[in-house]
Amino acid sequence: MDFKNKRVLVTGGAGFIGSNLVEKLLSLGANVSCLDNFATGHRHNIAPFMQDSNFRLIEADIRELKACLLACENQDIVFHQAALGSVPRSIHDPITSNDVNVSGFLNMIISARDAGVGRFVYAASSSTYGDSEHLPKVEEIIGKPLSPYAITKYVNELYADVFARTYGFQSIGLRYFNVFGKKQDPEGAYAAVIPKWVKQFIRHENPIINGDGNYSRDFTYIENVVQANLLAASTDDPAALNQVYNVAFGDRTTLNQLAGWLREILAVYDPAIADVEIIHGDFRKGDIPHSLASVDKAKKLLGYNPQYNLRAGLEEACKWYFHNL
Repeated sequence: MDFKNKRVLVTGGAGFIGSNLVEKLLSLGANVSCLDNFATGHRHNIAPFMQDSNFRLIEADIRELKACLLACENQDIVFHQAALGSVPRSIHDPITSNDVNVSGFLNMIISARDAGVGRFVYAASSSTYGDSEHLPKVEEIIGKPLSPYAITKYVNELYADVFARTYGFQSIGLRYFNVFGKKQDPEGAYAAVIPKWVKQFIRHENPIINGDGNYSRDFTYIENVVQANLLAASTDDPAALNQVYNVAFGDRTTLNQLAGWLREILAVYDPAIADVEIIHGDFRKGDIPHSLASVDKAKKLLGYNPQYNLRAGLEEACKWYFHNL
């Protein structure tokens, strides 16, 4: 699909993934509306777009149905990225996570349906695999959720499926696996591991690995995620619609390996970082031991072709952080 002059709405557009998606869509000539309440997003993420005539900011909350209805008016595509992320946050406060991630999702998909939006692409999550020990993770095999957050993201998939069956509404869900990259927030109690550790290394503080460091993840650079969203929005293959897809690179790395690579890459900018000690803490509640995605389905039906492996993504991310933190 040619995105030039397409009217697109990105919820959570001031967040990490959302703002990278907004940037790419604007570069492709789209008319982009960003809906965000800045609960976890940041104004500095969208500051470069504010003078762009093709960009519009809607400061509102997806828990407000009226705001969702207004935002979806005259839109061709909705990229629904808005959510309260973090397993620990959901364990601490399951009610707010449910309000935003379930009720907010329902508000958005109803609003998109009622506005006649042609395609609804939403952020799903690898947390949906829960206690399933099957590796690599394939879309059709999931386990029981291990956190309130995981429940909310699975409910999103169920709603999307029902809307397809009941209303003929087109959607695609993307199960993100440990996304990282520029603009990801290193601050706060629920910061993702890569930006948090990068910040600590740069400050010569000791990164803390939860557990023995042998847990592994399929870390996914932001550019791969942006590619998957654009493909999901533009596919015209009927078999590709109303599906969920893993969005990952398809390789796994232990936390020990990750910390070592970050220290090595950052030491290029500051040699003293090579001497920063990595320490270990307690295991974290709700964490799954290992995560590895099969991306075969996305490759086959969407033409997904991730360009950045972990090492290449880390080098790009570390360069950005070193000059922006």
